[in-house]
Amino acid sequence: MTEATNAVEKQFSIQKIYTKDMSFETPNSPKVFTEKWEPTVDFNLGTNVLPLENSMYEVALAVTITVKNGDATAYLVEVNQAGIFSLGGFTNEEMGPMVGSFCPNILFPYAREAISDLVTKGGFPQMLLAPVNFDALYSQHLQQAQQAPGSDAIN
Repeated sequence: MTEATNAVEKQFSIQKIYTKDMSFETPNSPKVFTEKWEPTVDFNLGTNVLPLENSMYEVALAVTITVKNGDATAYLVEVNQAGIFSLGGFTNEEMGPMVGSFCPNILFPYAREAISDLVTKGGFPQMLLAPVNFDALYSQHLQQAQQAPGSDAIN
């Protein structure tokens, strides 16, 4: 047998992309709309991977943005964008980057659009998130996991 016939064909497909959860809060409205707008933004990003049946995985991307105007919170927006992905024929070493970087990269534009819509409908200036380098974030995650004793560096 040749090496090509021994190799398992890699398969990737998107089964479903959906919004798992979203929320928008303006705890200091209407006062926040009457003050000079000088916002500060706090951006948090996280992922969660859930193995499903038949080589399928749910990958969820959680984005939380807190915008303050002075000391008061102008708004808080949270979007949990998820997808079901079919991943077949990948080695264990390849699965980490697939679910930790490749899949979140697919989900991010959907989360960015949902956030922009929520913020605009909330009466605030449009929130356009800059692209995220998920490859770099995944590499950073691996480095941190390798430095922590007893940690799992795959996810």
